[in-house]
Amino acid sequence: MIVVTTPTGAIGRQVVRNLLDRDERVRVVVRDPGKLSDDVRERVEIVPGSHGDLDVVTRAFDGADAVFWLVPPDPRAETIEAAYVDFSRPAYEAIKTQGVGRVVGVSSIGRGTPVVGNAGHVTASIAMDDLLASTGVPYRSLANATFMDNLLRQVASIRDQGVFYDIIAGDTKAPTCATRDIAAVATGLLTDPTWSGYDSVPVLGPEDLSQDDLARTMSEVLGKPVRYQRIPAADLKAMMIGRGTSEAVAQAMIDMMTAKDNGLDLGEPDADRSGTPTTFRQWCEEVLKPAVES
Repeated sequence: MIVVTTPTGAIGRQVVRNLLDRDERVRVVVRDPGKLSDDVRERVEIVPGSHGDLDVVTRAFDGADAVFWLVPPDPRAETIEAAYVDFSRPAYEAIKTQGVGRVVGVSSIGRGTPVVGNAGHVTASIAMDDLLASTGVPYRSLANATFMDNLLRQVASIRDQGVFYDIIAGDTKAPTCATRDIAAVATGLLTDPTWSGYDSVPVLGPEDLSQDDLARTMSEVLGKPVRYQRIPAADLKAMMIGRGTSEAVAQAMIDMMTAKDNGLDLGEPDADRSGTPTTFRQWCEEVLKPAVES
């Protein structure tokens, strides 16, 4: 039995599909079962509720050979530690009491780098890893680079204005990965009962690219000029707060992006990238272009 949290999210839904394609037994924890597609709902065991609730995860983890753990975004959290570490404390308890076989957690690259101590979401996600691994359960942290799919949040701007925004320097090169590859790596670990201990697995994508590189590739694939515009960190923070994000979470985002601009994502230069083959050009052709043209 493999338990999947966030089964309707960008990564979780792909993990569920992958597992069902392998005819695995799947149990999902979901706030709203109605958001599951009909064919998935018919083939999985459903535990309704939040996986931040002790009663819910205790039921969900009962008899679980493996758990896919992903903390959902909480833009209104009072602190970034509350969003990651405190949310995961019920899972910490349930892992111990329910005898979970192994856990694969979605986290971030950057452990061991000089800037990781003040990297917002990344600092908190690594603390979450350490909390869950302290149960003694075999644990694999997916140390992910920035998601290509995050650009889908700016589809309207890319389509209508030919521009996308961030606060990092346009020429800073860093790895970037597709969520499909993250899901594939997670699926492989969830279905492999042979590993043990606590370790991280870098999930980086096949190449290091700058924001300017991304703009050039998008321009070529979309057949229209697309440029990257760097904006002040204070402007991004103000926009986030204006959309209802808490001050703490907005600042955590700024801290994370600043850390990325200062080498956070470059701590795994020798990592094997063969398991994350999706290039940015391929992702643009297969994901971004259809989204822009829809």
